[in-house]
This record gives sequence, C-alpha cells and structure tokens, in this order.
Amino acid sequence: MRTPLEVLQLPVGPIQTNCYLVADPATRDAVVIDPGGEAPRLLAALAERQWTTRAVLLTHAHFDHLGAVAEVVAATHAPFGLHPLEVPLLRQKGGAALFGLNVPACPEPDWLLTPGTPLAAGSLSFEVLFVPGHTVGHVAFYHAAAAVVFSGDVLFEQGIGRTDLPGGNYATLMTSIREVLLALPDDVTVCSGHGGLTTIGAERRDNPFLAE
Repeated sequence: MRTPLEVLQLPVGPIQTNCYLVADPATRDAVVIDPGGEAPRLLAALAERQWTTRAVLLTHAHFDHLGAVAEVVAATHAPFGLHPLEVPLLRQKGGAALFGLNVPACPEPDWLLTPGTPLAAGSLSFEVLFVPGHTVGHVAFYHAAAAVVFSGDVLFEQGIGRTDLPGGNYATLMTSIREVLLALPDDVTVCSGHGGLTTIGAERRDNPFLAE
C-alpha cells in the first residue's frame, strides 16, 4: 500500500523550472525541492497549507533551480542540502552569468548529501540517487513508499537532460538513466525539473532517446 504524499508542482523563475513542495499530510512536515525563483509565492503556498519546511533540497546547482534558495532558507530556517560535487557550481550562482543573468547568492549548504544514505527531513524520508551527466553531482530524490522520484534535469517526459553545459556528459547521463532511474518500478511517478509528470514505465516504453 502506498504512503500518501502531497506534492505541489510550481513552475517558477525565468524558464519555468518546476519547484516541488512535498509534504506528509499526517504531520504537515514538508521539503522544498529546487526553489528556482519566486520565493514569496513558494512561502505563501507553504503558509496557506500550514506546512512546516524541514529541508530545502537541490537536485543540482544550475541557476534556474536555486534562485529562491536564500530567501526560502532565511524565512523557514530549514537546513539546505545538495551533493558536494555541486558546491563549486553553487558558489558560481549556478552559471547564471553564462546566460547574462544574475541570481541571489546561495548560503553554504548545511547538508552534503550522500547517495545511498536515507535523507530524513522530519517525518519524510527519501533515498538519494546519484545520477550525474547533466551536472557532475546531480541527484534524484526517491520516495519508494509513495512511488515517486524527483528527477531534476536528468529525465523528462519524452526527453532527457542537456549535456552541452560545463560538467555535462552524454554517456554519463545515459548510464544514470538506464542503470539508476530505469531500475525503478514502472509505476513510479517521475517529477521532472521541467514539463509535465510522467512514469518510469512510460519513459521506458516511449521516450525516443531511450529507444534501443
């Protein structure tokens, strides 16, 4: 039997990156995944639902995923975590300057996430999956009991992450998808960094980039 989670998908920021507010409905403990911008909107959504933010998490440190980190962390006092290999990119504001943009500087992380070690945030717990290729330290957050994975910019509905930015590698990305994400059950919902929801089974069957 699946454990219920409440998941609110909010496209935010300059390129409408999906931020996910994820909560345990029984305790109202929540995590904020990839707050790419529009911090007041995110904080209002949390307050409206009376959710308590237990962590702010990044799948990776590109600028469009981190633009609201500083403000959300300051407002909620929640610990902030990402993979240690992403820290240099974080300190460069996610490469925003490459696109002629500026974003607020992020605080240093409170947590350096370790793949394979459960990540506990209040009553919520996720498995941290190491899925590099889009960036060197990209991770995904998998909640097995709820059958959902937050895949960042690795796997999309009918698409895959770009690999032409610094730190990207196509072969590494495809290995991450095939050996890590496609190892999950077909009914797992994929919450991607951009676009709509999909499932592991649908992408295994129909994603043109994954055709044999």
